[in-house]
Amino acid sequence: MRLEGEKMDAITVASTLPACVQMNDVVGGKLMHLYAVKHGLELNLFVSNALIDMYGKFGRLGDARRVFEQMVIKDIVSWNSIIAAYEQHGEPIDARLLFDRLPIKDVVTWNSLITGYAQNGLANEASNIFHMMEESKDISPSQGTWVSILPAYSQLGALGQGMLIHARVIKDSMWSDIYVGTCLVDLYGKCGRLDDAVSLFDEVPRQSSVPWNAIISCHGVHGHGERALEFFREMLDGEVKPDHVTFVSLLSACSHSGLVSDGEWCFCLMQENFGIKPILKHYGCMVDLYGRAGLLDVAFEFIKSMPMKPDGSIWGALISACRIHRNVELGKYASDRLFEVDSENVGYYVLLSNMYANAGKWEGVNDVRSLARGMGLKKTPGWSSIEVDKKVNVFYTGNQTHTQCNEIYKELKELCEKIKAKGYVPDFGFVLQDVEDDEKEHILMSHSERLAIAYGIISTPPKSSLRIFKNLRVCGDCHSAIKCISDITGREIVVRDSNRFHHFKDGSCSCGDYW
Repeated sequence: MRLEGEKMDAITVASTLPACVQMNDVVGGKLMHLYAVKHGLELNLFVSNALIDMYGKFGRLGDARRVFEQMVIKDIVSWNSIIAAYEQHGEPIDARLLFDRLPIKDVVTWNSLITGYAQNGLANEASNIFHMMEESKDISPSQGTWVSILPAYSQLGALGQGMLIHARVIKDSMWSDIYVGTCLVDLYGKCGRLDDAVSLFDEVPRQSSVPWNAIISCHGVHGHGERALEFFREMLDGEVKPDHVTFVSLLSACSHSGLVSDGEWCFCLMQENFGIKPILKHYGCMVDLYGRAGLLDVAFEFIKSMPMKPDGSIWGALISACRIHRNVELGKYASDRLFEVDSENVGYYVLLSNMYANAGKWEGVNDVRSLARGMGLKKTPGWSSIEVDKKVNVFYTGNQTHTQCNEIYKELKELCEKIKAKGYVPDFGFVLQDVEDDEKEHILMSHSERLAIAYGIISTPPKSSLRIFKNLRVCGDCHSAIKCISDITGREIVVRDSNRFHHFKDGSCSCGDYW
């Protein structure tokens, strides 16, 4: 149109901006914005809304905010778009402030806030917002509501609440919707009900890669890498084209199962057969694959051969492997490179601190902690949740505020004595503080997953299974302790941490101590 000299109107500009998002064309989007300014279209309501949406999806919050603040007239779409922009930029608190300012909220507004909280790891807050929406009475949940809240319940491990949503989805005849169905597959799979996830997967339309990606991912986090590969082959037999997400899930599954050769095959296949150019997530999975297998030199050479500059996630994966295999020298080199590209992610400081602590190098631990404090960074609190009688109980490390706190710590002390008698020896290398041994033992005993397990033991019938969900990686000492606890209590204890599922039973773990 522009080549033919025709002038674009507001509707044309507003319709073109989403296409720029779809093609990930930031430059084209900026040029359209300049055209709108030059021709007096910027303040048009439809153009402004499209600009806010575009900048939000490109992660350019400052530009989205400037457009929003310049608007003379704002409608509900304007507010929904700017709230979504804040959420997409990882600013859920500011998004909530905007939400509270909005006098009239529609279902999209509520969905945006729920989605944002869930995507930013604030699943409990997402659940609270959903309940507020339900209490408002004047808003009916939509397909977008279920797609927003189900991932939050998946994060929390709130299977009971998720099952209530499942019942409502069936009642509303929405179970066959591909996105709702995929979220349900993910919920059951990520809550430890893998057989139910597979049954649901069989009922969901499977013409696109979306449900396939979910079922492959579910098997990957359970450590069933070979089954994940079988689903991938079924996907190809059904002539469903995989996308970049498919291969992230596949490579991650291979990593968690130690399938190095299969992972290398997938990495080559995506490029040679499907023309998918690897992005940083794929490279990160490969580094993790080699690192977990103890092939640190191969992982390092792989990083050096990358056609793009490694980001923090790449170096972080190598540091994690160095921590597991206690290669402090390479870990120190990786940390120096990491802080050149990302010095503000507190998780990396914790990772490096853990590496030094595991190696008993307390001077290194203190140096890293001082550096983090000097930058004003604070560690993400570790928490674990357990659902009992459809109520989710969340425990933080060292938590003493639970109404049954005394009973929980009493149970923990008794468990500690029993597992010691079975041969358990606390590994103080996982305590980051340089304190006396008695204090170190108390710190280990107070880790959030152990608090949740103790609560589960005193709150459920003997021999019944426990399902625990943790936001961080399970430490090596807790892993050893839980194996012993599963043995002495005769319970299956399922723990999902930030990496994968661990099924503890009769003193052993499904991961084979490979995580």
